[in-house]
Amino acid sequence: MDITIVIDGNSARISPCGEIDSAALPPLRAAVDALPPQVTDLQWDLSLTPFMDIAGLHLLFTPAPSSGPERRMTVTGLRAQPLSLLLMATDVNPAIFDLSRLLPDVPPADLRPAST
Repeated sequence: MDITIVIDGNSARISPCGEIDSAALPPLRAAVDALPPQVTDLQWDLSLTPFMDIAGLHLLFTPAPSSGPERRMTVTGLRAQPLSLLLMATDVNPAIFDLSRLLPDVPPADLRPAST
């Protein structure tokens, strides 16, 4: 997996290229852990991530260690399968998998395709 990190002041964008699975989780967490403490906004750009399994849920929803800085995390570039996984997880447990935290600019109605 290739991981691109761009830091601009207190914001960082991490762009993984490849599938997010159990093998990809340690280097992705290491990328987050290596961010400077002044980074308070973290954006995951998943436009090059065609597949994500439960490891992606752990990455996006497991709280940061209490020793690390508090960061606002958002996601952009969701492709069909990762979005489907997030929606399914939200349906199962909306209290744990709160998409409004990750996708703050998308109204909930816009996440699902219109019924036909």
